[in-house]
Amino acid sequence: MSDKKNLTKASDFHPEVLRLFDQYVHGLTSRRGFLRGASAYAALGGASAIELLDALNPRFAAAQKVSPTDSRIKTEYVEIDSPQGNGKVRGLLARPAKAEGKLPVVLVIHENRGLNPHIEDIARRLAVDNFIAFAPDALFTLGGYPGDEDRAREAFAKLDQTKTHEDFVTAANYLETLPGGNGKLGAVGFCYGGGIVNFLATRAPSLAAGAPFYGAPPALDQVGAIKAELALNYAGKDERVNATWPAYEAALEKAGVKYQAYVYPGVEHGFNNDTTPRFDEAAAKLAWDRTLALFNRVLRG
Repeated sequence: MSDKKNLTKASDFHPEVLRLFDQYVHGLTSRRGFLRGASAYAALGGASAIELLDALNPRFAAAQKVSPTDSRIKTEYVEIDSPQGNGKVRGLLARPAKAEGKLPVVLVIHENRGLNPHIEDIARRLAVDNFIAFAPDALFTLGGYPGDEDRAREAFAKLDQTKTHEDFVTAANYLETLPGGNGKLGAVGFCYGGGIVNFLATRAPSLAAGAPFYGAPPALDQVGAIKAELALNYAGKDERVNATWPAYEAALEKAGVKYQAYVYPGVEHGFNNDTTPRFDEAAAKLAWDRTLALFNRVLRG
């Protein structure tokens, strides 16, 4: 491990530290468990376990690409009723400031921390690329994203996931007839959100294109209901999620779903998130280019 002042990329961390962080982020170990496990490797690099955790946590401001005040876009927060879910859905709606004609709509689905600044930035980036983007916050009925990743994870664990999944179905249905939209819907999601994209493909008939990033598969007996074209993105070092792929691939093949699956060698789970050291610029650019290519081809035709 390199000097603690240079913990800026995945290779600066011992692989076991990254494994422990992945467990911590996904609720498989506690903060104390991460610190206890990482302490054995921290001494090797001259950084404390707390410093390792701090270095792995997101830097939202530093990674922001599109400001909320960017003149190229218009944004607003929208609330919709979700009677089958948690009662209400609230999210950020972003669109180009000057749109010519009707535009495709993309549902942007966050990780297991709610609608944090990074996911809002993803929605704004899509607006700059001439899409209408809607990014809901699954934590809305629990007070919304709390501004702290640890507190967000704690709140997320309290959600009734059956109802929360219905909130995303509600969001997809809402976007079908969104003013200014062309009636064609795509979805992109990351980690938890990638799993929701896979789920929505089985539940939202209007979904034409989905781009899950390192997401869990849907119920395999529901894969036959998928009508969307999928571009599935996986991290080469993500053993936890990748273990689910063979069965999902077999189900997709059996159902005749149109898809492309991409594995990016040598990168970590979360490689597309440019707020953390797990970010890999080359893999993220390629995966995002493929995502935009899918959306442009399927949703603008």
